Amino acid sequence: MSTQQDTGPGGDGLFRTKTIEQSIRDTEEPEHALKKSLSAWDLIVFGVGVIIGTGIFVLTGKVAKENAGPATALAFVAAGIVCALAALCYAEFASTVPVAGSAYTFAYASIGELPAWIIGWDLVLEFALGTAVVAVGWSGYVRSLMDNADWHLANALEGPDVPGGTFDILAFLLVLVLTAILVVGMKLSANITAVVVAIKVTVVMIVIIAGLFFIVGDNYSPFIPDAVTPEGGLG
Repeated sequence: MSTQQDTGPGGDGLFRTKTIEQSIRDTEEPEHALKKSLSAWDLIVFGVGVIIGTGIFVLTGKVAKENAGPATALAFVAAGIVCALAALCYAEFASTVPVAGSAYTFAYASIGELPAWIIGWDLVLEFALGTAVVAVGWSGYVRSLMDNADWHLANALEGPDVPGGTFDILAFLLVLVLTAILVVGMKLSANITAVVVAIKVTVVMIVIIAGLFFIVGDNYSPFIPDAVTPEGGLG
């Protein structure tokens, strides 16, 4: 993250801003320039890959069964609207400040260096936590598959979510492999993501098409189940 002071009208101190022109000039410098290796299709694939994850395969059915019933569909509508609004915001920012850096760059150009610095580290924290959660979820899937095949890891290597476990070796190996792929190059990462997304979309389509033959209209009434207070909960 750059901390270069803008000598233009952006002001001084912790809330100094960087003009759009300065941001563009900085990205054109040879030592700061990034090679454009992703196409519009690659970006779409990355977006779909992020959307279709652990939640859509596991949490959707769990929440529909135990909590919201058919009204779970309303959550998808609300999430879709929010995502569309967020996409419009990013499209507006990206067209105004056409340089790399995402929210960090946009904040630097609009509200100042300190907020941009905070947002930049927030992004690092977000990605780190997201990576850990996804890796642990993937590890759980693999362990379940191995258990079905009667293959078992040493108890200490199954992760802290298992009694007696201390280190999740499968999650560690996944992060290690994906890090190596990113180090090799972003284009390789995009190609691998495209394969994974194709598998995800195929699985979702199979579930949707197969599920059409098991629709029972009575299951949609009531569409929004009555609220139930858990035992010991607040009424």
